[in-house]
Amino acid sequence: MNGWRPIEVLLVEDDQGDILLTKEAFDLNKVRNRLHVVNDGEQAMAFLRQEEGFAGSPRPDLILLDLNLPRMGGMEVLREVKADVALRTIPVVILTTSEAEEDILHSYRLHANAYVSKPVDFEQFIRVVRQIDDFFVTVVKLPAQGLPPDGPT
Repeated sequence: MNGWRPIEVLLVEDDQGDILLTKEAFDLNKVRNRLHVVNDGEQAMAFLRQEEGFAGSPRPDLILLDLNLPRMGGMEVLREVKADVALRTIPVVILTTSEAEEDILHSYRLHANAYVSKPVDFEQFIRVVRQIDDFFVTVVKLPAQGLPPDGPT
């Protein structure tokens, strides 16, 4: 899919337990991808735009986005990413505890690429992370890094 280059994954999550679980899932699954973590929506946008201490941060190939974030919520982050011509081609997977139909519908209306409810059980969480990784690394073709954005905003 992407040659030998591991993909850059941005995890936008404020819950330290979920961050640890995600890191463990990556380790247990032998995921070669690079996981970057930010703890709120404002940090996510700074990372994506390489601002405020994130200069030189890599452009993510995939964003795992929680909805319930401090300072700037996940829906707002999703809206900004998909409205930005330079960022909109980055796939965004909503990875959240919310199973509310309104959150699911709103996420897809804002062009989320997938919506996944976080399992509470560790084994199921590991399986979900493995499936996300398998899908986006093995099955899906992602845009090459550094390609200029196309089309109007």
